Formats: sequence, C-alpha cells, structure tokens
Amino acid sequence: MNRDYDVIIIGGGPAALSAAIYTCRALLKTVILEKRYVGGQLLGTELIENYPGFPDVISGVDLTQRMEAQAKRFGLEIKYEEVSKLELIDGLKIVTTDTDKYASHMVILASGADPKKLGIPGEEEFYGRGVSYCATCDGAFFRNKDVAVVGGGDSALTEAIFLTKYARTVQIIHRRDAFRATKIYQDEAFSNQKINVIFNTLIESIYGKEKVEGIITQSVLTKEKKSIACNGVFIFVGSVPNTGFLGNLLCVDAGCHIETNIHM
Repeated sequence: MNRDYDVIIIGGGPAALSAAIYTCRALLKTVILEKRYVGGQLLGTELIENYPGFPDVISGVDLTQRMEAQAKRFGLEIKYEEVSKLELIDGLKIVTTDTDKYASHMVILASGADPKKLGIPGEEEFYGRGVSYCATCDGAFFRNKDVAVVGGGDSALTEAIFLTKYARTVQIIHRRDAFRATKIYQDEAFSNQKINVIFNTLIESIYGKEKVEGIITQSVLTKEKKSIACNGVFIFVGSVPNTGFLGNLLCVDAGCHIETNIHM
C-alpha cells in the first residue's frame, strides 16, 4: 500500500492540473493518477481564444504543456495508471489502480468525461476506420474526402470548421431545428462554403466494408430515410463523466454525475 502522498488527484485534465498547482504550493505532496495522457479533452482543441492571458490564442497542446510544467515546478508527480476503485476504510481513502494501491486522507476527483456515443449500428465497428470523436486528432486523414459531423453545440461546430481545412465537404447533421452553439461559431459555419447543414435529422446507422462509406439518416419530421455517402463520421453529442470507479461510495445520478448539495 502506497502511503507516500498527502493528496491524490484522480484525472489529468486542466481541472486536475489546476488543483495540483494549489496543493503543491501548499506543500502537500501530490500525485496525479491519469489513465491516458495529461491534458484530457484540452489536447483535442486546436486553438483556444477565450482563455485569459493569451490574447493571440494558444493551442490546447501548448496550454497543457504550460500547465503541466507549472505544476511540476512545485513538485507534482504524475503516474500513468487507471483507477478502478475508490474506497473509504477506517478514515482513509483507498485508491486502487491497475498496478498499485494508494492510501491518503485527501482525494480530489477530476476524472473528466469521455465522448458520448450514439449507440447506432456501425459506430463501434468503424471506430478508428472512419468514425472519430476528435477532429483535431484525425482530421488530416480525411484530406479531400467527404465527412459528416453529428451534433449542434460548440464542439460540433468548431470541429466542423476545423475539418474544412482538410475535407472536401462537411455535412453537419443535427437532430433539432437550430444549433445550441455560440453565435460566433454558427456564423462561421454558415458562411463556410464547404459546410452544409442538415437540421431535424438523426443518424440511424453507419455502413461500409473495410472503412466508412456512408450513413443512413432519418428525418425527425417526415421519417424519410436517406443514404449519404461519406468517408468519415465525427460525433460530438456530449460527454459521459468518468465516475464508474466510484461504485456505491458516492451518489451518482442517471447521467453518471456526482450528486452534491450546497456543502458539496
């Protein structure tokens, strides 16, 4: 049992790094337990133009590197391990990972979220072969090809705009009759000649042989079905919190969010 740390932070995104800066500066020995890579969803953001202190914009990768360097300067340790269980035993928080066990009086949950899936035929089958949840990561593979983007929020529109750097055409498919995204992103999407918007439409399935070849859509209004040929499908329909490791330790709602009161 590893008892070396005053504070254990589960997760390695911006919230985790911010917390680590404060705990390390308070001279609390701190470790971050991250299953994949530090930065979280920030790494999938090409340019950030609304973070204070960076008037000339900054990439998600650069901001992550700066935050990590700042936290490490104060003594942060980072271990790449996946947390599978969190328990409370005799007043101690016991954190179990795929390689070790840790005990501490303080644990900070900053485990972030994973992309929400559509749950339609072909989505799992073609993941990595045309289906993606990160345009910044995979956009370059679709140079001069036709792609579809699913969603209507900020992520969907910013990623669709980014994809126009590579793709021949970008179809944005949204189940509602209007976007929820910030107006500045809507204006940019509507004015981009490579982007075509299809409202009031659902994706029923993704099809292909070795790779994605197209999608089947259905109109919310008329129930009419159509086949749209495309080489890639980028899905941005929200996220699901990474709270599965909590078990019954804390109350979690149907959406996997931790329930709190005014006292947290």
